[in-house]
Amino acid sequence: MSDYEENESKFLRKAKENPFVPVGMAGFFAIVGYRLLKMKSRGDTKMSVHLIHMRVAAQGFVVGAMTIGVIYSMYRDYIVKPREEQKAVTHK
Repeated sequence: MSDYEENESKFLRKAKENPFVPVGMAGFFAIVGYRLLKMKSRGDTKMSVHLIHMRVAAQGFVVGAMTIGVIYSMYRDYIVKPREEQKAVTHK
């Protein structure tokens, strides 16, 4: 198996474990792409201010996606999983 196929399968496995990682990455690239296209019509805004705003927006989206991902995994591990285990014990 080549390194490319190994990395691709590793990414897909990680994406299945935590689906908010690809969402965060996609949002990051979408925000950066949009802000780079919008740079032409920034008006009197300095370049450095525009880039700082772009960075803050992209990082905010990624942090939000990571937070939602952590909350989702905690919900899955500490609420859903114990309920399923308890149901399995009571049905025996």
